Amino acid sequence: MAAKTSGVGRLFATVAIVEAITWAGLLVGMVLKYATDTTEKGVQIFGPIHGVAFLLYIAVTFYAAKKLRWDGGATVIALAAAVPPLTTLIVERVWAKRGWLDGSRATAPVESPATS
Repeated sequence: MAAKTSGVGRLFATVAIVEAITWAGLLVGMVLKYATDTTEKGVQIFGPIHGVAFLLYIAVTFYAAKKLRWDGGATVIALAAAVPPLTTLIVERVWAKRGWLDGSRATAPVESPATS
């Protein structure tokens, strides 16, 4: 049975989904604006919304990485996922399957030689 996602993990997953939805909205808006030359409303609406969602995703990724003790590689992948459209959905699913959203796969804290 899969472990239950932590509150921080749920926050990360929610923001990852919102970021992907706003990316999709912006893509549709760009198609309408540039490919069909019908309207700019999609870009005008989803551009700022996606900008906020993108920045929120970056902030929540750093927060989740710290709280759930992700290693540097996992953190960089999660951050990079915000750039290609809809990739945050893939990262959220993979991280959930690997247990990185519930803290069960967190990197063990490194003990300093003075405490060993």
